Amino acid sequence: MSSTAQTPAPAKNAGKKRAEIVLGTMNFIVLVLSVLLIVWISFDTFKRINFLENHAYMTFQFWVCVVFIIDFFVGLAYAEDKWRYFRHRLVFLLLSIPYLNLISVMDIHLSHDALYFVRFIPLARGALALSIVISYLSSNAVTSLFMSYLTIMILVGYFCSLIFYQREAGVNPQVNSYWTALWWSAMNMSTVGCDISPVTVSGKIVAVILPVSGMIIFPLFTVYLTDYVTRSIKKGRREDEDKNDTVA
Repeated sequence: MSSTAQTPAPAKNAGKKRAEIVLGTMNFIVLVLSVLLIVWISFDTFKRINFLENHAYMTFQFWVCVVFIIDFFVGLAYAEDKWRYFRHRLVFLLLSIPYLNLISVMDIHLSHDALYFVRFIPLARGALALSIVISYLSSNAVTSLFMSYLTIMILVGYFCSLIFYQREAGVNPQVNSYWTALWWSAMNMSTVGCDISPVTVSGKIVAVILPVSGMIIFPLFTVYLTDYVTRSIKKGRREDEDKNDTVA
């Protein structure tokens, strides 16, 4: 009886360790591919390369999306509560679909502005992956949430600056370099605004997305600072109590 009861424990520990290795490997691959996707899109944007005519990019983006989809189902396979995992990570699956390739295969005609936004859908999946990995660096729940949202905020600002530069440069006389677009993106996300007005449809859409994102994310700074001050005060009180106990 005793040996029978103890048998499942090693097998369970081995299965858990194997799951951690597999999931850790998949997370690393997703992280690397996300960074490469960001670098590639940045390079194409700065070089003014038409991504629809770039066969190498379309192929790379397709396989990145395939890996993202595989990562979702691997995580689902190892999840203890599969229905909960599916509900909470469904957005990851939807963002992993290679929409650009499907549009091309199905010969769906969309405006260039719409296609450019579709191109950034896998980047949204990559941004979520980066935010999750960075949030793991902290053991404190509030700090972890803060780091996650800070990463999302920075990446949203960066992606929007790329879109704004790609669509406005050469059309808007006020946008004469990428740094102007980056400054415009930062000012709009901070809800301060600036004197540069978008003239394209994409630019106007981004001009709405940025301040909305800023209004959602910036209050988290207040939450984080409040939590940090509270923890610091409690830590100081505990140290004072320990000193008093030592003296007594």
